[in-house]
Amino acid sequence: MSMAGATELRADCTVDAHGRITFGLRLDSALRPQLLLRLRPKKGQPEQVVHLIDLEPAEDGSRRAVLDPEPGLAEGRWDAYLLREPGEERLRLRPGLRDQRTLVDGHTRDRQSPVAVRIPYATKDGYLAVRAWLRTAHSEAGAIDVTDRSMTVAARLHGASLGEGAAVLLRQRGAAGVVQTLEPRAGGDDRDFSFTVDHQELVAAGGTGNSVWDIFLLPAAGAPRIRVGRLLDDLADRKEIFVYPAVTVGGVSLRPYYTIDNDLSVEVKRTPS
Repeated sequence: MSMAGATELRADCTVDAHGRITFGLRLDSALRPQLLLRLRPKKGQPEQVVHLIDLEPAEDGSRRAVLDPEPGLAEGRWDAYLLREPGEERLRLRPGLRDQRTLVDGHTRDRQSPVAVRIPYATKDGYLAVRAWLRTAHSEAGAIDVTDRSMTVAARLHGASLGEGAAVLLRQRGAAGVVQTLEPRAGGDDRDFSFTVDHQELVAAGGTGNSVWDIFLLPAAGAPRIRVGRLLDDLADRKEIFVYPAVTVGGVSLRPYYTIDNDLSVEVKRTPS
């Protein structure tokens, strides 16, 4: 098959409620085909991690590969390829049908530690990949209410529970030791909580320049901090989709936003005089 034809190979994906992903391909001929998932290396770094799954014959004549929920994939972006034979040149796959309905309400199901998330998606250049997160615990952001004076965030903890000394930490990026500490308001159980960020206080704490504040939860005194973000649905990249309005306080603009890793932060920009 020519490389032009190879780039049009498409794989369907179905995700079940347990996080299992089934890939389906229709192949004209292949004796021992495999699905290869490659952890995309950081820029300038060599490829190090791949995951191979046999493509087994299915009743409808297609080939199926099943990525089980465990073990969890390492955190990052995994590009999908076809190997028609072990050791042959790998062929990049494009996405076919993606059934991710079970992921839409994923935030309503409690997760145990470690919290593993995998979301199939189409890359910017139209290829199939899987976005994976693997965290000891996770704090899932819910509704965010932005007013002129403050920002209130509702969240739920997964893989851990709130205990004595719990706190929400806003850490100024690039400024070691600059941290705003807030007291979380507990919800109906030891996992639900909310917190409110006062805009004036955040502006005063940030000094005279622009700043970004990353948000963490300390579930109990002495416990490891947990990044607050939104991972438990069907969106692999939400930064450009969930865009919140900016609020101006004394010539300073503030807005919450999701980072490229779907973590929650607050951007503070000062208007040039």
